[in-house]
Amino acid sequence: MEENLEQLSKSGASPIIKIAIFGPESTGKTTLATQLAEYYKTVWVPEFARDYLQEKLDSGRGICDIDDMLPIAYGQTKLENESALIANKYLFCDTNLLVTKVFSELYYNFCDSLLDKAARAHQYDLFFLTDIDVPWEDDGLRDSPEGRETVFEVFKQSLIDNKKPFITISGNKETRLKKAVAIIEDLTKALQMGFTSLDFLQIYEHSIPLEKINKQLAIFNEGILKSVLVQPATLNDGILKLSEAEFGQKATFFDANKNAFKIKKFVPASGAASRMFKFLTTFLNEFDFGNETINAYINRKKDTELSLFIVGMDKFSFFEEVDKKLKEIYPDFNSLNRDYKNYYFIKTLLSPEYFDFANKPKGILPFHKYPTHVATPIEEHLYECGFYAASNNQSNLHLTVSDNHQSQFEEIIEKVKGEIEEKSNTSIEVSYSYQKKETDTIAVDLKNKPFRNEKGMLVFRPGGHGALIENLNAIDADVVFIKNIDNVIQNNIQQISFYKKALGGILLELQHQIFGYLNELDAQEMTVEKISEILFFLKKELNVELNDDFHKFKLKNQISKLKEILNKPIRVCGMVKNEGEPGGGPFWVRGTNGRLSLQIVETSQVDLSSKQQLKILASATHFNPVDLVCGLKNYQGEKFDLRQFIDPNSGFIVHKNHAGIDLKAYELPGLWNGAMANWLTVFVEVPLFTFNPVKTVNDLLKQAHQPL
Repeated sequence: MEENLEQLSKSGASPIIKIAIFGPESTGKTTLATQLAEYYKTVWVPEFARDYLQEKLDSGRGICDIDDMLPIAYGQTKLENESALIANKYLFCDTNLLVTKVFSELYYNFCDSLLDKAARAHQYDLFFLTDIDVPWEDDGLRDSPEGRETVFEVFKQSLIDNKKPFITISGNKETRLKKAVAIIEDLTKALQMGFTSLDFLQIYEHSIPLEKINKQLAIFNEGILKSVLVQPATLNDGILKLSEAEFGQKATFFDANKNAFKIKKFVPASGAASRMFKFLTTFLNEFDFGNETINAYINRKKDTELSLFIVGMDKFSFFEEVDKKLKEIYPDFNSLNRDYKNYYFIKTLLSPEYFDFANKPKGILPFHKYPTHVATPIEEHLYECGFYAASNNQSNLHLTVSDNHQSQFEEIIEKVKGEIEEKSNTSIEVSYSYQKKETDTIAVDLKNKPFRNEKGMLVFRPGGHGALIENLNAIDADVVFIKNIDNVIQNNIQQISFYKKALGGILLELQHQIFGYLNELDAQEMTVEKISEILFFLKKELNVELNDDFHKFKLKNQISKLKEILNKPIRVCGMVKNEGEPGGGPFWVRGTNGRLSLQIVETSQVDLSSKQQLKILASATHFNPVDLVCGLKNYQGEKFDLRQFIDPNSGFIVHKNHAGIDLKAYELPGLWNGAMANWLTVFVEVPLFTFNPVKTVNDLLKQAHQPL
């Protein structure tokens, strides 16, 4: 036998893709190898040891021993190299030298250095680790089935220790084949795209379809189309203006009809508070403690935020708790000069050893001080949920959180829920979800090539709040109120509830009318008058106007077009007067199809190099406070697939930094921007007091967040 352990190089023969079937005995390796070879019309490499050991046994030379390991390795290598020369694109190996190495170590507690080195060096594009979920079969050469779990773990660990790319294959033989083929197809695409096998595993573990990766890379190279602003949406031109009496009528309608619907409140609550305390973090990093005064720092940095924080420090709801802790840490705290007191206050507030506020989610931070307690945003949202997001004395709150923070939310909710349920006369159910890993997006370097970290691994980043359309899509509810975690107010639950119910009433009235029209369109008994009525409704209530070509259609096509327009999820969005807050606003936008639609547009979506677009952007009269009520089911009571109504061209390219190196990241179309671009949209002006976000900690000093 030719004593050669060198594997035939991929470049030395045809560029075949090698798949190693790997695992303990009697786990279906041969079955899968033969199935795959047949499916791809290629060859497979059988297990050399089987014939070798059978011949040894038949000839009376005994059973396998340590001296057989190298001959088996030589024979296996020869079989594989011969097969590689005739393989058709793919080569499936029933076993390989790493299997021989593992068995040598398991049975003899020894592995020849030549075998060890070769087993580590042999390369495969992917290993399929065959699971032990199939029955053990005795073929006369196999050992006892005892201890399969332990042996399986040894095989798995060998792949990990040797940094081999592997995926575990489980199930019956039909399931295994189907799964293996799907993986091989994706692996092939990934390799063609220039990714390595380890890259492919990263993508696979994130459950990100390769088509999405490909589109994201194309977006970096081609750029994102900017929104084409036509004009701002204004009162009576895209934004509905209601009197107090009209708001009252809508709120009453909501209360009268809500029990027919399942209602939920949806709160994106996973955001960390790092930006909220950013100026304080900067102060701790850049203040020359002991060599300058805080006043000198404020003058040097022109840091008015820090000055405001210090002046208003005792008005924060967390002041007393931090002050108490400081006196425990520093027994002589009261005798320190003012600069030291202020410095230690800020340091303790942000220190991971103590309060660590900048690293906690906003939802669990102390926001409001009441006579009997201090309330967090999540507590305020629970109150709101009980008072307006309820039907049949049942209200439902859904929070998107980070999995490592969920227990902190649960702890707060457990303490306050009973009291809130009693006050609101509702039973409140709280549910949670996490941003899905498959919504992460690939990062690139400044040349638009996949960015790699210091270990050579691809870098994936969260896809932004637009990823939460997946979470919203998974909710089973007829009506959903959406509001940001930090947009809460102190002492004004009745007024807040009044306007939320009014927005809900507008939604229910619109739905009632739309569902009626859709049922009539289904009946196919349309008159010219009814068509005109629907067109008038579209223009007046939904700001949708069809061009003259519509009237050239045959009646059947007109009905089809109207159904297409009306059968969509609906959003009613509160808008407040623009007072300079950062964020998106309502605009009339011209789409790629030439049609006008109402959209919430962020500054980053606008071509800022265009003077005309800048002028339109600056002329906005209103601001989006993320105050939405959404209808998620169609006229037949079926859930919409919200992913079908996203504008994929309205994402964002953002510049970030990883370990000091600049990179570019792609954020998905925003939840209330591009992710809802193709919904039916109604904008309604609501009072400014309903919008009280906390972007920086100093916002908590505003009247809306202070005791009456």
